[in-house]
Parts: sequence; structure tokens; C-alpha cells
Amino acid sequence: MSSKRFKKLPEKTTELSAEGIEKILPEIKKNCTTKFDESVDLSFQINNKQKKNEINIRTVVNLPGGSGKKVKVAVVCEDAKSAEAKSAGADIVGGDDFIDKIKNGEMNFEKLICTPSMMIKLSKLGKVLGPKGLMPNPKLGSVTEDLKKAVSDAKSGQAEIRNDKDGNIGVSIGKKSFKDEQLIKNYNAIIETLEKEKSNNTVKGDLIRSVFITSTMGVSYKIKLGKNI
Repeated sequence: MSSKRFKKLPEKTTELSAEGIEKILPEIKKNCTTKFDESVDLSFQINNKQKKNEINIRTVVNLPGGSGKKVKVAVVCEDAKSAEAKSAGADIVGGDDFIDKIKNGEMNFEKLICTPSMMIKLSKLGKVLGPKGLMPNPKLGSVTEDLKKAVSDAKSGQAEIRNDKDGNIGVSIGKKSFKDEQLIKNYNAIIETLEKEKSNNTVKGDLIRSVFITSTMGVSYKIKLGKNI
């Protein structure tokens, strides 16, 4: 059964004509009637079923407006790089001993970064880290010698963009408490990233079929894309 709060929200909003995100955000925030700071989330449907191949997107985008989340970052590196990782703000830094702890199930972090030389050892823990989405990946910038940049990016606000087998992508662009300008900047950064992904893949037709926006406990609205990508 729907709660009294939910019953007071607008109905059939997905059937409304699509509008630009700048026009929809005030409605999204108006519908954030819970006591907590709700997330503002996007739901994309992409054209991933191609004749010659299936499009699989997996990348990260740095959100210029921030993510509103405090991310606990761990770094696996050589002793010589540990000072760099700590000064960059990493919450946990370690080498072989830390890898053993991860192997035994100690994973009290949300983002794992690793240097290339240590990745050889860490790669053996695929069955442990993989299912949790914690395995470092060069494509995502989490296997790198530049620990300062990787930790800084993870802390300042990053979002992973990844589609499922049905072509759906879910990603948050911030919180209700964010200024509209912050949310729009984050939205534009994600759209630009998807534009690059289209150019990097052989996509026939538009990459994005549709995009909807909602809050954690709100209702969805369809966004009108500024241009086809």
C-alpha cells in the first residue's frame, strides 16, 4: 500500500511532455517531502542492442557539482607511495598486509585504488572484490601511479556509469539540498560523457532512447534532451 505522503504526490508524471532539466528540478524538489536529504537520480535507457555488437558502457565521470557523499577510499600501493596516498586523503593505505586483510573479508571501504605493480597481486582477489564492484580498473582511473589525482577525484565526487544487459543506466547527480546549478552541471557532465562513449563505439542511431529524473522517494519525470546523441 502507498503511504499517505506518496498519495499526495502528483500522479502519472511520466505521461507528461518532456521538459528541460532546468524546468523539472523545482518539481522534483517540491516532491521531496521526506525528512532526509533525498538523492536526485537519473534513469537512462540506451540503444545498446546493435546489429554487429552490443554496447557495454563502463566509465566514471567527475561531477563538477560534487556528489554529496562521503566516500571511504582505500589504496593498495608500495611503501614508497604510501605517503602520497595518505597526504591525498586516503582513509586506508596498505600493501601486502592490507591485501591479506581484504582476502579475509575485511573490506570497510567504498572505493579501492591500486598502483599498477600491486595490481598483479590484487587481481587474484577477483572473486572477493568483483561481486562488490570494488576491483580497481585502469579504464575507471583506479589503477594508476597518480594516486594524488585518483584519491582526490574519488573524494570530490565521482559517478560510475554502467549499463545493464537491458540497456539501463542509473546514476545520481546529487541531493535535494544542492543548488539547481550544481545538479545541472552534474547532469551536463554525464551527458557529455555519454556523447564521448557514442563516439568511441559504433552506434547506429541515437545512443540515448530516453532519460527520466526522480528523487529517492519521489515520482519520475521525462527529460527533454537538448540534442540527440
